[in-house]
Amino acid sequence: MKIQIPRGTQDILPGDVELWQYIEQTAHDICKRYNYKEIRTPMFEQTELFQRGVGDTTDIVQKEMYTFEDRGGRSVTLRPEGTASVARAYVENKLYGDPNQPTKLYYIGPMFRYERPQSGRMRQFVQFGIEALGSDDPAIDAEVIALAMGFYSELGLKNIKLVLNSLGDQESREAHRKALIDHFKPSISEFCSDCQSRLEKNPLRILDCKKDSNHPLMTNAPSILEYLTDESKQYFEKVKSYLSAMEIDYVVDATLVRGLDYYNHTAFEIMIDGEGFGAITTLSGGGRYNGLVEDIGGPNTPGIGFALSIERLLMALKAQNIEIPVEQSIDCYIVTMGEKAQDRSASLLNQLRQAGISAEKDYQNRKMKAQFKAADRLKAKYTAVLGDDELASNKISVKEMETGNQEEVAIDELVTYLQGKC
Repeated sequence: MKIQIPRGTQDILPGDVELWQYIEQTAHDICKRYNYKEIRTPMFEQTELFQRGVGDTTDIVQKEMYTFEDRGGRSVTLRPEGTASVARAYVENKLYGDPNQPTKLYYIGPMFRYERPQSGRMRQFVQFGIEALGSDDPAIDAEVIALAMGFYSELGLKNIKLVLNSLGDQESREAHRKALIDHFKPSISEFCSDCQSRLEKNPLRILDCKKDSNHPLMTNAPSILEYLTDESKQYFEKVKSYLSAMEIDYVVDATLVRGLDYYNHTAFEIMIDGEGFGAITTLSGGGRYNGLVEDIGGPNTPGIGFALSIERLLMALKAQNIEIPVEQSIDCYIVTMGEKAQDRSASLLNQLRQAGISAEKDYQNRKMKAQFKAADRLKAKYTAVLGDDELASNKISVKEMETGNQEEVAIDELVTYLQGKC
C-alpha cells in the first residue's frame, strides 16, 4: 500500500522552504521594530477554550475543528486559530501583571481546520499573527493595522486594500442584533439551515454566510454603523484619524463582520486587487476583542490583533511575480582527487563550517568533472581543488566561479582566505 500525504496538507521542500524562512524572518524583524515579543503555544488545547473563545455559532467551531478524546477521556482540539491560545496563555501565566503594558505578542505556527481544500486554503496552514492585550487606546488599533500593512509592503506586494468597519460596543451590538432579527425573521425559512439556527443565537453571523450572500435581504440588511453609540462612533473616528495621519488608505465597509464571535469595535481585512490571485481576495484580517480574556476566566482586558496565512501570502507574491531575495548558494565546494585528498577534505570541510562558511564536498566518489557540475548546481561561489599534488605542496587551488580567477592558497590558510572573500 502506497502511503500518501493527508489531504489538505503539503510538503514544503528545499528550494521552497527558503521562501518561507525569508517571510518568517521578515515577520520577526518587523515585530521587533514594533516591540512585539514571540510566544509559542501548544498545537492542541482543551476543546472548551475554542468553544468559549472563538464562539459556538462560528463555522470554525461547528464544522471545522479537529477534535478528539485523548487517552484520559479529555476532549482536545488542534488549534484552528491563534488568538484564543494566546489569551489563555496570557491568563494562565498572569502576563497582565507585567509592568510593561500593553502585552504585545506575536506567533508563527501551524493551525488546523477541516474544510474543503483549495488553492490558498489548507487543512494545515501556517499563521503569522499578533495580539496586543491590555489597552483600549484606538492608537494601538491603528498600530496593529500599520504593522500588517507594513509587512505586506516590505515584501513588495502591490494593490493591497484595507477594508475597515466598527462592530461597536455591547450596547451597539445589542441594538443591531435586534434590528437584524427583525429584518431576517419574516423570511428566515428562505435561508440555509445554518442561518436559521443563528437567527436568535448570533444574527450577525448571517451576514457572513457564503451560501446566502446573494439573497436580496443581504443587500439592505441594517448596518451596524447606524446603531453605534456616541462612544463607539468616537472610537471609530479616532482609529480612522490615526490611520489617516499614518497615510494609510482605507475603505469603510459596513458589511464586514469577520468570522469569529469575539470581535467588537474595530474590525478589518486586508485584500488584494488584481488578476491572477483567484477567488479568495482576503489576505488577512483582525480586530478588537474586548471581553475575550474575561470569557476564558481572566480579568477584564481589552485586546486587538490580526492573523494572516503564509500560504495565501505566497500565492499573492507569485501572482504579482515578486521575486523573494533568498540565498540559494554555498560559499565553497571542495573538489577532491584521490583517497588521501578525500580523507583530508573531511577535516578541512569541518574547519570551514566551524568558521561560519557554508561548504560541501563529494560523498559519492564522483570524477572531477562531475564534482564541478555538482558545485555549479549548488551555485558555489568558490571551488577548492585538493589532490595528491596539493597535499604534497600544502597548497590548495581556489577558483572564484563567477570570474574564473584562480589562486593557490596554503591549505592551513584556506579558512582565513575564504573568510575575507565570503
